[in-house]
Amino acid sequence: MSAVSSRLPVFPWDKLEPYKKTALAHPDGIVDLSVGTPVDPVPALIQEALVAAADSPGYPTVWGTPALRDALTDWCGRRLGATGFAHENVLPVVGSKELVAWLPTQLGLGAGDKVAYPRLAYPTYEVGARLCGAEAVVYDDPTELDPAGLKLLWLNSPSNPTGRVLPKEELTRIVAWAREHGVLVFSDECYLELGWEADPVSVLHPDVCGGSYEGIVAVHSLSKRSNLAGYRAAFVAGDAAVLGELLQIRKHGGMMTAAPVQAATVAALGDDAHVAEQRERYAARRAALKAALEAHGFRIEHSEASLYLWATRDEPCWDTVAYLAEKGVLVAPGDFYGEAGARFVRVAFTATDERVEAAVKRLGD
Repeated sequence: MSAVSSRLPVFPWDKLEPYKKTALAHPDGIVDLSVGTPVDPVPALIQEALVAAADSPGYPTVWGTPALRDALTDWCGRRLGATGFAHENVLPVVGSKELVAWLPTQLGLGAGDKVAYPRLAYPTYEVGARLCGAEAVVYDDPTELDPAGLKLLWLNSPSNPTGRVLPKEELTRIVAWAREHGVLVFSDECYLELGWEADPVSVLHPDVCGGSYEGIVAVHSLSKRSNLAGYRAAFVAGDAAVLGELLQIRKHGGMMTAAPVQAATVAALGDDAHVAEQRERYAARRAALKAALEAHGFRIEHSEASLYLWATRDEPCWDTVAYLAEKGVLVAPGDFYGEAGARFVRVAFTATDERVEAAVKRLGD
């Protein structure tokens, strides 16, 4: 066994390949609702900003341009309610997955330290703990964890995969507990602008953090809100002391967001119209798929936000994956996100309108 394979779990998406082949064989082609990658065009104003900055022969800075930092702080104030933000409270990253995977290492964690994350969660939280040799710990309620050795607590609201949104009161309680025990909180809020049946709140909101960012950092991405998954545009915001340490480490590691992407990010965060337009697309696809799945005998749980429906037929998830693959529809098995998801599937509604319509029709047959 190689050193890598002994440290890391099997890459989950490789397990889905046989079912993808089945779905691809459908006469009308595959409807891929598994990964959740954006398919709609990058808004024109963002493309224009990228092209205008294409002549960027010099190295970009890890901290980003002053214009980018202005855009990040302004957006955090306008959208998250963060008050008193300065440039020291923000830091661009090369896509949020990179940050999640390497954060424990960059924080200097290792053997004897614990990293906690939700029982149902994005697999990269566990990967990040394993990469640095820390102990990965799952929770239902983080305030019931033993704080001894706990150095990093991941929150994820809205949740991937379930779409669950943590209420403001629960976030406030968790932040207070973490501060009491000296536990650093990183809140993955990449789906915050995609609330459907709930209004997600950031840990940076003054009602949650009390106007102080000590011990808390929020993670945000432009992949979903602006269709920029291909740009790898994301950032973290919060505790200036924590971000200052990360900035120094990331300088040594050369973790620089490309200069044209920095310019595109400024344009994206300065415009709310394209976000509203994209939300409307997703809302329509969500409504169509939710109705079709429920009419077909599925039960939808949580799913009040994000880009996914958390669905079950009360059977093992891989049976459901196989059943839908025969209809040419590919979904993600719930156990990718933890054993607690073993009887659910995650259904993304990021396919085109035409492909969503095809899925709805097949579920109605």
